[in-house]
Amino acid sequence: PRKRPAARRVGAAAPRGPRAQARKRTVPVEAALEERGLKLGPPDVARGNFAMCVRSGNLLFLAGHLPKDDQGNLMVGKVGQDMTLEDGRKAAQSIALNLMSTIKDNAGGSFHNVRRIVKLFALVNCIDTFTEQPQVVNGCSDLLCELFGERGLHARSAVGTNSLPLGVPVEIEAIVELVE
Repeated sequence: PRKRPAARRVGAAAPRGPRAQARKRTVPVEAALEERGLKLGPPDVARGNFAMCVRSGNLLFLAGHLPKDDQGNLMVGKVGQDMTLEDGRKAAQSIALNLMSTIKDNAGGSFHNVRRIVKLFALVNCIDTFTEQPQVVNGCSDLLCELFGERGLHARSAVGTNSLPLGVPVEIEAIVELVE
């Protein structure tokens, strides 16, 4: 016998948010980007003695990526001082697109080769009394869940710090599992 889905309470709202969006996403990632009018830029290039992405087995380890505006310029600022929480979210969302560009470049040129986004580690450049780092990083997490569906739901750390390289408001690194 088939199991029936659990009944929702009468009048209860349908599930919302990134988890609900992650469950229902079936459109290919490239089409989802196009639907939202989003474009990927070229993958970032390491500016030092490190790689932007290292593959080990079927895992990609992405170095910290920085936020860029629509013209490709680095976004700078400190959340809670000269940037609002919403500005920080937008910076984190731009990092999601930068991460995706690196992922695609290292996954054979296709998001079909991505099994899942495993983990994000995020640093938020903020004032000492700012405590909403997770809400800032949701800009990245929410977009990944919207675009990848269940494959985008990941573990995550969001940490506040007093400074980041080049004065950027957010830096995010990722671990991604590829299809073998």
